[in-house]
This record gives sequence, structure tokens and C-alpha cells, in this order.
Amino acid sequence: MMGAGWTFGPLPGVLRRELVVHGDSRGAFAELWRATWAPGMAQANLSRSSKGVLRGLHFHRHQSDLWLVLEGRAFVALVDLRDAAPEAGHPPTATLELRANEALFLPVMVAHGFLALERLTLAYLVSKEYDGSDELGFAWDDPLAAIDWPDPSPILSGRDAANPSLREVLTGLRDDQHPAER
Repeated sequence: MMGAGWTFGPLPGVLRRELVVHGDSRGAFAELWRATWAPGMAQANLSRSSKGVLRGLHFHRHQSDLWLVLEGRAFVALVDLRDAAPEAGHPPTATLELRANEALFLPVMVAHGFLALERLTLAYLVSKEYDGSDELGFAWDDPLAAIDWPDPSPILSGRDAANPSLREVLTGLRDDQHPAER
């Protein structure tokens, strides 16, 4: 699926890549995406965040994401929900820092969120066009996920501040009730 230059990320199926930037006195050029890197992408989006903004934790049942950091740095949190169950213990988690000119591929059912450590511009490609039916989330500070965020009081959207618990989401997925659909 992915061409040369990708390395394995901190969870199975998560891949990381340093973008090659060619610069001179006029500016710079970098390839952001090739079809061989992530085939099947259907939509491109742009997200800009001020320092201290936290977005997430979000996940999709039918969509993968390819993140491209264009400017800034982000603390990224990942929670692997592929085999998670509400009665099980903590699902596998990982954190990493992404910087400008780095890319991260996120497979289906890997929850993801980020904290902008400085002004952040993130382009991301998704494998499905947005319609809202596959946009799920849970509380960024849920103890079951146990993410050690570097800022205990981030700036949140109303939607992210109101996300349900991870246990509620997993119960809903198991029971096919999807309480986290928004």
C-alpha cells in the first residue's frame, strides 16, 4: 500500500514519513501525497490551530486519514480501538510528536487527537468524503485511554468538551448503538 520512505509507527498499521523538502533562495517544494503512498483518498482538508488547541480524540469505522504537518508541532495521541471492548482494560495507546514536513497515516479504528504545541497547520487526506455518519469521538482526558497530555487545560471545541467516555463509546460499538456519533 505505501511506497518507499515510510516507517512503522507506534501502533500496528500506523505509518510515518518525513517529507522531502527541496529548498533554495526562492523558497521550497515538497511532495505532499502520491497515490502509491495512500491510494483511495477521497477528500483533502486543512486545519489550522493556535497553540494550546486540542482536537480529539476522534476515530472512524470506515475511514483512514493521512496527516501532513505543513507548519508547527503537534503532540499526537493514538488509541487502538480495533480489538477494544468495554469490559477489557486499557486499549493500546501511543504518543508522538509530529513536526513540519512529517506525515502520519492513521488506519480505520485508530482514535487520534492532537495538541498544538505551537501554531499548527495540518493538511489531511481522508479515504471517504465527509458526511458525519462516521465521525465518532470520546473524551480527550478519559482515564481508560490514559493519555499523558502535556497541557492539562487545553483549548477545546464544544463538541470535543462534550464527548462521551471511552467505555460508553465501546459499549455503543458493541451494541451497535454508536453513542459517540455526532
